[in-house]
Amino acid sequence: MDYKELAQKAIDAKSKAVATYSNFHVGSAILTKAGKIYQGANIENSSYGLTICAERTAVFTAVLDGEREFEAVAIASDLDGFCSPCGACRQVLLDLCGKDVDIVLVDSKSNLRTYKLQELIPHSFGEENLK
Repeated sequence: MDYKELAQKAIDAKSKAVATYSNFHVGSAILTKAGKIYQGANIENSSYGLTICAERTAVFTAVLDGEREFEAVAIASDLDGFCSPCGACRQVLLDLCGKDVDIVLVDSKSNLRTYKLQELIPHSFGEENLK
């Protein structure tokens, strides 16, 4: 799949964000190896610690639907530049998607920048450390 289509799904998901407190909208779309796309958006809560990021919303929805193999995760935000996933999302994506999943960042002009997750979370702690 062309990651431009995945990026557009992340941009579309951004409009569904509930950013009541930060007014910072983030959308995400995750592509399974079977070609299915799941969207996510950040959803804020007055108790900030209970807020959930777009990336986790997307991956948790996919996992709930039985998906376990992922190719890429796209992230779009209100920033003019690229918005990288936070540390919590990086860890969740590592555990559920693996180090080799592509992370596709989308800027305000729909330009893309792609990384492997292992580039964004070097020296990670994962499943191999728990055996």
